[in-house]
Amino acid sequence: MKRRVISLLSSATEIVDALGALDLLVGRSHECDYPPSVLSLPVCTRPLIDVNVDSRAIDEQVKNSARSALSIYEVFDNVLEQLQPTHIITQVQCDVCAVSLRDVERSVASRLASAPQVVALNPASLADIWDDFRRVGAALGIDAEPVIRQLRERMQPSTAVPKPTVACIEWIEPLMAAGNWTPELIDLAGGIDVFGTPGVHSPWITWDDLLARDPDAVIVAPCGFDLARTCAEIHWLTERPGFKQLKAVQDRRLFLADGNRFFNRPGPRVVETMTMIREMITDGRTRPGSSMPLR
Repeated sequence: MKRRVISLLSSATEIVDALGALDLLVGRSHECDYPPSVLSLPVCTRPLIDVNVDSRAIDEQVKNSARSALSIYEVFDNVLEQLQPTHIITQVQCDVCAVSLRDVERSVASRLASAPQVVALNPASLADIWDDFRRVGAALGIDAEPVIRQLRERMQPSTAVPKPTVACIEWIEPLMAAGNWTPELIDLAGGIDVFGTPGVHSPWITWDDLLARDPDAVIVAPCGFDLARTCAEIHWLTERPGFKQLKAVQDRRLFLADGNRFFNRPGPRVVETMTMIREMITDGRTRPGSSMPLR
């Protein structure tokens, strides 16, 4: 029987595409938007919080849901019933960033006649991301090693010296620094991450922490925000006391980036993200539509 796959994770959809198996997808999450052809697939989820409010309000909604042990996503049981998938790809890395294994377990998935195999990804580090390629490949009957090898060959570490110190901001209000695989990308790009630890979840930080570390470069790439949304929310930083005294601001090395498309997708995009970081921290270059310096 031909596999019928539902991807509830943007990066997983891109992994399926990289493995050449896009024709197996029959459904997607509300966040899956690449490659563009997947937009025609049935949507299987929706957020239960208002994602159009500002950073502070989103954070408050998420924390209120956590205190009530409520999910912030809904899985559409009726769509799953119609699609009868053989495989559902989800994740266990973060209950906030995307639809989780717990959300799937609460749905009708376990009672479907198609008895779908749930493939749960857990991308906390680059090694985990490659393992997720293998996990998806195994579920789809595809050898992922050639794709992994090609991607890793494109991620040669920078030999440039000296290495600039870098802070990557994953949430603006309140402040959170990027963790997990991002510190490894910064290292490969030729920088030194001043907050994140490889393989460890993103840490909350304070404004005083950022002032005290005073990194050479700051990259602002909020989780789930595109570049326009990041620009609209940057006032949370620019209006803080001492902002103009930051070394990165004075040297024009504070960059805004599309966190949704690049920094928060642990799949094939990590190659592009590492390249973007290298361009930003070494010579200040950015990519139109994806990143820009704050002037």
